Amino acid sequence: MQKRNNDPKAKTLEEQVIEIKSVVKVNKGGRQRRFSATVVVGDRKGQVGLGIGKANEVPDAIKKAIQAANKNIVRIPLTDDRTIAHELLGEAGAAKVVLKPASAGTGVIAGGAVRSVLELAGIRDILSKSLGSRTKYNMANATLKALKQLKTPEHVAELRGKTVEEILG
Repeated sequence: MQKRNNDPKAKTLEEQVIEIKSVVKVNKGGRQRRFSATVVVGDRKGQVGLGIGKANEVPDAIKKAIQAANKNIVRIPLTDDRTIAHELLGEAGAAKVVLKPASAGTGVIAGGAVRSVLELAGIRDILSKSLGSRTKYNMANATLKALKQLKTPEHVAELRGKTVEEILG
């Protein structure tokens, strides 16, 4: 049976290559060189995914990374379609990322891999601080882990048995 991709969402996702690096495995006969690619995909409306792929050629590695990223897509609830609801801390390996909501017009204050993940998630106003290791994959992964912890005011109100107005003050 042939598998077909009839998902209209898959065509609307943007891809951004964060990193391409050469990796080497030492064998008895010498060094075996391959390429590793890290890619972020997102629709700029609250969906984002991260993937890594390895292959003998760069285009194949990117293709594999895109497939892996599409499998790891998560949905992020955005506040006012531009920022996050509350402060977050994400960790991956030795990398730590602190994300704070920002007022309208602030823009994305982030660097490198963190900026790529936030922009493709559709976040337009946010402050971030990177702590610890600066490994690109770990920074992107820490950002994604932080965004997964995001709770909407509606969800928090439901958990506490209160109304949304009581939560927001």
